[in-house]
Amino acid sequence: MKFGGTSLGTDRAFRNALTLINEYSRANQVVVVASAFNGVTNDIIEAANRASQRDRNHVAESVNQLRARHESMCKEILTGKDALRQTLTCMDSELRQLDKALKGVRYLGELTPRSKDYILSFGERLSTLILASALHDLGIPAQRFTGSEAGIVTDASFGEATPLMDITKRQVREKLDPVLKKGTVPVVTGFIAATEDGVPTTLGRGASDCTATIIGVALEADEVWIWTDVDGLMTADPKIEPAAKTIAELSFMEAMEMSHFAAKAMHPRALEPAAEVGLPVRVKNSFNPNGPSTVILQEQRVKSGNVVKAVTSVREASMITISGAGMYGAPGTAAKVFHTLGENGINVLMISASASEASISVIIARSNLERAVTALKQSLLGSSLFKDVTAESDVSVVAAVGADMKGTPGIAARVFRAVADRGVNVRMIAQGSSELNISFVVRQDDVLKSVQALHEEFQLDGKVVH
Repeated sequence: MKFGGTSLGTDRAFRNALTLINEYSRANQVVVVASAFNGVTNDIIEAANRASQRDRNHVAESVNQLRARHESMCKEILTGKDALRQTLTCMDSELRQLDKALKGVRYLGELTPRSKDYILSFGERLSTLILASALHDLGIPAQRFTGSEAGIVTDASFGEATPLMDITKRQVREKLDPVLKKGTVPVVTGFIAATEDGVPTTLGRGASDCTATIIGVALEADEVWIWTDVDGLMTADPKIEPAAKTIAELSFMEAMEMSHFAAKAMHPRALEPAAEVGLPVRVKNSFNPNGPSTVILQEQRVKSGNVVKAVTSVREASMITISGAGMYGAPGTAAKVFHTLGENGINVLMISASASEASISVIIARSNLERAVTALKQSLLGSSLFKDVTAESDVSVVAAVGADMKGTPGIAARVFRAVADRGVNVRMIAQGSSELNISFVVRQDDVLKSVQALHEEFQLDGKVVH
């Protein structure tokens, strides 16, 4: 069971988590993976950045705020005086280590990827400390582990480390199996791990989910449960389409296709370990545990006629078009574009190239637009190949996702007819060879109409979709 930040971040949410662990650990061997409390990782990142700018006051204030928030949670949750005293003592030790690390960054005026990973580990170290103590306080045997103590080993790609699965699976079994056999609940920090030399690393985006699936694979678990604040994955964003429903089942491929667009979807890095062995992953609402949920499975069990499972969108997007007659027939033009964006840390959401080879369009997050345009102009416009770099900032991406789209004639026609009937002009189209996803770009003002049109066209507003 993995609990996200919103499933732990308030005293009510924390008690929900304790109730769920207590209920399911009576009849099952349960491993708990926990994120930092909601907002804490962002606060620590800000503190680290300000420390690198030698901002002494902000560093001290940040540590004090973290102390106050976590102490408050302890006092709300822990009823035993001994448990409270011991937990606060351990917490003070953790916070002193964090304070020393931040001061080191401040003295040097430099935040390296390695030191950043170490500093970011403290959010999960604090949340799991309180969670393990609270379980003990309720009479539930629990033992706290960092990701590395649980056996997760990665390469040294700080910020987005890759698990070394062979050694990780062996070590996780060696460390956690004896604990589970004693009837103790392991409580493991999500997000963080370590290299073979014991240097702390982080697993990147979606990392606490990734920790859960790694441990689930290593222990050959029956399922991985991701507790969050929504009733599973939905047919659309309910803020855009009020008739959106929970999707009962998705294949791993469908879930991965959704991941880049749906805000509450799981990241492919988290799904990959489970997908390789067919380990089911279930997304549940910790505030509505008996409500609908989504299970992600290896097989694509799609109902006949229900070819589209979900309609998702990215609202804050921008489109950049690189053009020039010299691009025609010139090898490596696309490589130059993507190399430039990659060097500047800019992720590309969609790609489209004209058959004339005279232009390439890419979709990126709007927050990266200015940086991307500047980098492309500096890198490309001095060449005879490229003539112009233009940008549009007011666009959004809409995607229709479903396994049964593959090999079904006429799906694209239905998609574009439905949005055309609402008066929407499509600016750019992309479809991968998997045929599980048709993505297109519209003006931001048209995203609501587009999502609603497709939701209605593929009848996703009925009962829970199977």
